[in-house]
Amino acid sequence: MGGISWSRAVFGLLLLGAASGATIAQPRASSPASSLDSQFKAAAADYDAGKYPEAAQRLEALKLQAPTSFEIREMLGLAYAAQSQDAKAVEELQAAVRLKPNSAAARTNLAAALSHSGKNELAGEQFVKALALAPHDYDSNHNLGEFYIQSGKLAEARPLLEEARRVQPDAYDNGYDLAQLYLLTGKLAEARQLAESLLKRKDTGELHNLLGQIAEKDGKFVAAADEYQTAARMEPSEDNLFDLGNELLRHWTYAPAIEVFERGIQRYPSSPRLRVGLGVALYSTGKYDDALKSLLAAADMAPADPGCYPFLFKVYDHFPRQADAVIERFRRFAELQPENARAQYYYAMALWKGKPAENSGLDLGVVEALLRKSLALDGGLAETHYQLANLYADQQDFGKAVPEYERALQLNPDISDAHYRLGRYYARLGDKDRSQQEIALYRKLRAQEEARGDKQGAEVQRFDYSETGAPAPR
Repeated sequence: MGGISWSRAVFGLLLLGAASGATIAQPRASSPASSLDSQFKAAAADYDAGKYPEAAQRLEALKLQAPTSFEIREMLGLAYAAQSQDAKAVEELQAAVRLKPNSAAARTNLAAALSHSGKNELAGEQFVKALALAPHDYDSNHNLGEFYIQSGKLAEARPLLEEARRVQPDAYDNGYDLAQLYLLTGKLAEARQLAESLLKRKDTGELHNLLGQIAEKDGKFVAAADEYQTAARMEPSEDNLFDLGNELLRHWTYAPAIEVFERGIQRYPSSPRLRVGLGVALYSTGKYDDALKSLLAAADMAPADPGCYPFLFKVYDHFPRQADAVIERFRRFAELQPENARAQYYYAMALWKGKPAENSGLDLGVVEALLRKSLALDGGLAETHYQLANLYADQQDFGKAVPEYERALQLNPDISDAHYRLGRYYARLGDKDRSQQEIALYRKLRAQEEARGDKQGAEVQRFDYSETGAPAPR
């Protein structure tokens, strides 16, 4: 896999490394410099062997003797970077750049360290300067291209990765990244051609996964499933198992999806997204209690991650079991994500559905406050307007309910029940024309819903727990 992992992991080190054959000087035999050079080679040997603390210790001692040595400061920075000691790495690599400002490699190493430190703007400046110093160098083009991808600048990344491929056409990492970029920008033919050419030289699970993504986006679902299955068989990583299960789930192949997710959980028991996938698959086969159990476990593994909550809400909305347990998860989520409009909405609806006011003494004012908070955070949520309207209508406060129904339908005219409720309200007012209009819209939408067949299947087909952990709002 290339240095960039396409929203699955943090930015790769991108360090060019230090050559073990490097020397500090060309000393005469038995001179002090000869001893210094010998010590440097010993430090380089430690570095090349992965003994980074030992290398750093040797290099710190050498730095006292030769503080203006570019080689010592650069390798010391690399040794600290390899240990994730970012502040020290940046300090040493900045010193190396000051000592040799025209070194593209030194600026690339500094850029990588700055990126790891979260100083992306400064990192970008150094990557750009490295490219200016070596405009046709593979590393300069490849690394800046990867940096732009991480920054979401796909258009800027493409010519850089293409130039790197021109310089080194057989470089796997750059080819993989470029194929991913073609996929992300909709150039499916180019993505497939490049991925297949890479596969001829290096048969990897990640390439089969990539070909699965390309086939899925191209509407070739059987081919996509085959590629995902090959990837999972070759490399049963969490990503590959999830992608295979997700592909099966997208196309209603529920029993195999359950098997894949269960196998994934055996390997990766602390993976929340695998448990979300299992929960959705179980729900799709009518195993509601097991589905709820799996989704509650996912919520406990990553309580602040919004990824599982839309699915937990969907299952609970259709099959309201374990009300107290579900309400507690949504309460915790709302507290952990106070600026998340959907978190407030889910908590409000879990309370309202799980604790009917006539039985539990639930204060509907709390539900109203949560729904209003949700709308204050995001006034464009049609479902929140619709449920707030229902709350008012249940209290016979139609003066407040009707504007909320109308706003919900402005945002989403396909909420059939909102048309039905408005139609009934207009009939009570004697407004026959508006009532008939709303009821007609309701009947049309209901007919369309029934024509689509299995609504539950349609919902599951849209299951797409993204790699950032949050599914697209529905």
